[in-house]
Formats: sequence, C-alpha cells, structure tokens
Amino acid sequence: MTNEYHQIITAMLASAGPLALMTFGLLPESAHQRRGIHAARMGAVIALAAFTLALLAAANLLFGGVANVEWPVVGDFYLGIYFDNLSAVVLGLVSFLLAVVARYSVNYLAGDPAQGRFTKWLCLTGGSVLFIVISGNLIQFTLAWCATSLCLHQLLVFFPERPGAVLAARKKFIISRLGDACLLTVIFLVHANFHSCDFSVLFTAANQWRATGTLNNPFAVNAICFLLVAGAMLKSAQFPFHSWLPDTMETPTPVSALMHAGIINAGGFLIIRLNPLVTLSPAAMSTLALFGAFTALFASLVMLTHASVKRSLAFSTVAQMGFMMLECGLGAFGLAVLHLVAHSLYKAHAFLSSGSIVSLAISAWTPTEKPNTHPVTLVAAFVTAIALALGCAWIFGVDYRHEPALFTLGCTFAMALAYALWNLWSQSFDLKLAAVGVIFSGGIVAVYFSLHKVFAQLVGKNEWVNSQLNSWPGMILMATLLGLFLLVLVVQTELPAWTNRPFFRAIYVHARNGFYFNTLANRLIAAVWPVKKSSQ
Repeated sequence: MTNEYHQIITAMLASAGPLALMTFGLLPESAHQRRGIHAARMGAVIALAAFTLALLAAANLLFGGVANVEWPVVGDFYLGIYFDNLSAVVLGLVSFLLAVVARYSVNYLAGDPAQGRFTKWLCLTGGSVLFIVISGNLIQFTLAWCATSLCLHQLLVFFPERPGAVLAARKKFIISRLGDACLLTVIFLVHANFHSCDFSVLFTAANQWRATGTLNNPFAVNAICFLLVAGAMLKSAQFPFHSWLPDTMETPTPVSALMHAGIINAGGFLIIRLNPLVTLSPAAMSTLALFGAFTALFASLVMLTHASVKRSLAFSTVAQMGFMMLECGLGAFGLAVLHLVAHSLYKAHAFLSSGSIVSLAISAWTPTEKPNTHPVTLVAAFVTAIALALGCAWIFGVDYRHEPALFTLGCTFAMALAYALWNLWSQSFDLKLAAVGVIFSGGIVAVYFSLHKVFAQLVGKNEWVNSQLNSWPGMILMATLLGLFLLVLVVQTELPAWTNRPFFRAIYVHARNGFYFNTLANRLIAAVWPVKKSSQ
C-alpha cells in the first residue's frame, strides 16, 4: 500500500470521530430531550469511539507519515486534513478527555430535565475542538475555532436562571468575538501575502523566508503575527482578558472539566501549530512571553487567596496558560506541548473530583499548623534543586549557556522543585527524609528532561531562537521575570509568617478580589449587555 493511501486512511480515521460527534449533536433537540439519559449514554459511546479512532489514526501515522489530504469544494477552497505528530497527540488527548467527561455526565446530570440538551451541545463542542486539531488550512481552523466558542456558550448558560452564570457567559462571548475577529483578519492578510491558507504552503513559505532572512512584506507579516498572538491571548484567558474564566464556575462541573482541560488550550495550540509563521516576528513572540509571564505571576498570587476549590482551580488554569504562553514566546514549543498534555490531564481530574475534596480532606491525615521554617531550609532546597537541574541538563546534553529561553525555563523549574523540597523538609528535617527528597526530585528532573526531548520531536526540528533575548534589554527582561518568580516562591514559603502583618492583610484583601479587574470587567459587560430580570 502506497503512502498516499495510508495518508487517506489516516485522514479518514482522524476525521471520523469529529464527524460522528457533530452529526449526533446536530440532531433536533427534541430527539435528545425525548429520552435524555439514553442520549447521554449514546453521546458517551460516540465519544469513546472517537477516542478509539484517534488512536487508530495515530497508529496509521507511523506507516504513511504526515497526512495532508485535500478535497476541493468551491473555487480555491479545499476541505483539508493536516495530521502530524502534534495532531495525533492533541487529538488523542482531547478525545480521551471528552470520553471521560461524557461518561461522567451520564450520572452527573441523571434526572435533570435538560440532560438531552446538555448532551447535544457537549457533542457539538467536543466535535468542534477536534476539528481545530485536524484542520488543514486556516479557514477551517477559524471556522472550528468560532464554532467551539458558540457551542460552549450554550453550555455556559445551561442554567439561565443564574445571573452570575449568564453574566460570565456574556463576558466570555464578547471576548471570544474579539479573538474571532483577530483570526478572520489574519485570513485576509495571509491570503493576500501568501496566496494560500493551506498550512503546508504557509509552513514552506515561512521556512524559506526564515532561511533567506528576508520578508516580502515585513509590516504585513508582523501584523499577522501580532494578531495571532492576540487571538491566542484572548482564547486562553490571558491578562487583562482573564476574568471570564474564574466566573464560569456556575456551569455544570463536566463543562468546567472540558473547558479547563481542553478548550482553554486552543490558544496555545494555535501558536504551536503556526509556530513557523509566528516566529517570523520576534517582537510578537517577546510580547507573548511578557504577557504570559505576567499572567502566570498575577494569577498565582490571586489563586493563593481563594478558599473555593473550583475558583482556585480556575485561577490555577489562568496561571498555567500564562506559563504555557511564556514557553511559546520563548520558543520552547516542545515544553509547551508537554505542559499542555500534563495540565489537561491534571485539571480534568481535579475538576471531576472537586466534589469529594472536602470529605477527602477530612478523612486524610493533615499535619498541624506548619511552623515558620528557617530560611536555611529554603536555601538548602533551592541549592539542591539547582544542582539536580544542572546535573540532569549535563546528562541529557542540554546547553543552557547559549539558549536564554531554556535557561529561564530551567530556573523556573528549579524554583518549583525547590518549593516541593521545602514542603517536604519543613515538616521535619533528618538525613533519611533529605535522602528521599533528593532521590525523588532527581527522578522528577530526569523524567522532565526525558519528556522534553520526546515532545520536542513532536513539533519538528525547531532552530528558532528569539534574537531579542540575546540583547541587553532581553537579558534584563529575563532577569526581571526570574526575580518575580523568585518573589512568588518566597511569598508561598513565608506565607504563615506574614499572615498577621497589616500590609500583608491589605494585599490579601486586594488579591482576594483579583485586584478589582474582575469587578471592572463585570461593570463594563453589564453596561453593554445587561442581564434581564427574566434571566434571574
């Protein structure tokens, strides 16, 4: 069998799952509502079948290589499937999460009179996300991008009698339309400058321009890149467009799980998929890194002040998306894919198990109030983490000296590892516990570097380095970011000692209210699109 037939089979397998979900979701709502529990079970079966087909498509990818199949529709427009290693990983991930969420929803909404309607929009939303992953051109990508947002809106207003849910959904709706406008503008600019919207054509042209070091129209290319960055930031709840995500907690928990584990990653996937094009503008990538880092720091501080499990998880998602944008902006696309997979699996489990967290906390052993740890413990944890990171970097052949992006991300990883060691050693420090911490931390670092190499291969050979980071302003920026991440680490470790200080109490109140960006956004949305009394 030739590679061409293998590619056609791969494309058919990859598209069969999304098509089945969309077909089932497009059935009349009355058909779903007639027997809601049966519709939910059928939706779970179709989602599981979509996951199975995704695995088969990934397996067939090994034989036929990258599948780039097109079917003519009208004029120059083609329906295309672009299925490579990145598509295989993300399609398998999202379809797996959708299968889990759909199965969870069968019992979660059992007895709800609108269960059939919920299943309908869940399938349509899931199918739209899967079409984003396998789209072969920018037009299809944008259509699936818009469809995902519109279908998700129906899930966010599943309880229309809740004013908070309606207001949050409308806020998200307006922000999403801004993101849609960015991509629609990109389509016109791309077609005018590249004379095609097919991904394969765009990637080839972008790589040729990068190799020659010349751009046919630098202004237009920079505009395209900045619009893509803006679209990704709007889609993935980056500051200052972040407040809609924590406010959507009044939707059913399965929606939160799918949204935080799958849909919110669409912005990161946009940058990773189009990285040959976006990296033509170092200024756009630097802007993405800067906003991503600030969002991660901002959301991390706000998250520490919330006692609500789901709201804290929501701000955690905002912070994680910010860190993913930082990775993309620095050119570490392999790490961004690894982050996408790890965060999705963790956050889906966290939301689906959030209802039992209180009972688990009661039944589990918890230590007494943590004493104020001696600063030497934190210093020891930090030195150990740095030594482990540098040692594994040397073993795996990672050279941080000439790659400021990897150096920055490696330092932040060492800080996270230091915080984990500090948590372990602050309870009781003895030689046995110290040895256990070092051994397990070394294993974590080794796994991290191993997965880094594996996922770096998924996005292809990437030799792009942000030239702006090698300049003095870039180095100052990286040093500032590392200093801010270190400040957050110190705040987390010294939190018990600062709780009674007046200044900290004042900051806590402001952080608890998200520094009032959420209040301002709510007032703006209420003025533009007020919630009617009939919705309350």
